[in-house]
Amino acid sequence: MEKDVFRCVECHEKATELHRDYSNGILKITICESCQKPVDKYIEYDPVIILIDAILCKTQAFRHILFNTKLNIHWKLCVFCLLCEAYLRWSHLHGSEQSGDPADIIRYAKEWEFYSMFGLAALELLAFCGGVLCFLWVAVRCVRGGALELSLLLRALLLSCYGKILLIPAVIWEHDYSPLCLGLIKLLVLTSNSQAVRVILNSSRRLSLTAVGFGLLAETLVAHICRTVPWSVQDLLAF
Repeated sequence: MEKDVFRCVECHEKATELHRDYSNGILKITICESCQKPVDKYIEYDPVIILIDAILCKTQAFRHILFNTKLNIHWKLCVFCLLCEAYLRWSHLHGSEQSGDPADIIRYAKEWEFYSMFGLAALELLAFCGGVLCFLWVAVRCVRGGALELSLLLRALLLSCYGKILLIPAVIWEHDYSPLCLGLIKLLVLTSNSQAVRVILNSSRRLSLTAVGFGLLAETLVAHICRTVPWSVQDLLAF
């Protein structure tokens, strides 16, 4: 990492290093000049502990992951979660069908419907991220005149969607998921999104919640428009 990119997990102040390497393999954690606490206590923690703290939406864990690590799996995580969500939507769409027709056109139609579910999930995620970033651009850049790193915010939003991994058990075991279960997963994801925005901007909880709410509104609007579009995969295959 380059100089001055680390952040204290306690007070958000910049730091030039996380630890100092002395002779004989002795490491000493750097103390923050602002709060007089270790810059990043998590460098000594087991990854499982860090994961638990991230699931609990602790600010220190989010700062460690977003600022003090080289974790660049956000695009892979995004695609993986979209695949799980697309499969759940597709299986819900055809779960009640008991057709014994082995014709290739049937399998072809269902396959393309899976792709359409993936595209719909990706479009909704794009609308959500776009809504959040547009709101923050207006609120922070235009109104307050502050700096805004869109790439860092986008990375934080995608990484904070880790809660969608809870969809994996439904994919593996073909569980008959309930609206309550999906609602709790959605709540966890939105809470993590809000915490990620708050950590990146070091802002108030009100601003982050408003930004996430604006993104959710954009996602809901896009989903409603897609549901009301008068076409389907079967209509496309008919041509």
